[in-house]
Amino acid sequence: MQPRRMDWVIAGKRYRTDKSTLLAHDAYWNNYNREQNGRNTFLFRTRNGHLFAQYQSVLPGESDSIKPLTTDQAIDLYHSLMEKEVPFVIAFPCTPVKEA
Repeated sequence: MQPRRMDWVIAGKRYRTDKSTLLAHDAYWNNYNREQNGRNTFLFRTRNGHLFAQYQSVLPGESDSIKPLTTDQAIDLYHSLMEKEVPFVIAFPCTPVKEA
């Protein structure tokens, strides 16, 4: 599954997948398909630095959606998603990297 083109306005802010940078996702091949239990999650950053997730589903009765995220929520989601499109330091340029 690839990110779908979506254009949503939430709380007065516009979130457009086609104008945002894809940071990470879980649409990887699991030896069966790219839909993880019929669903996929894509993490984006807008040109203005707002973070959001696009949730997609192929399951009956479920619809695609977009959810704005705080930086902390986006970082947690970034770490949980299997496929990284950009390195952490580029995805979150103002966030210090924690030493292990």
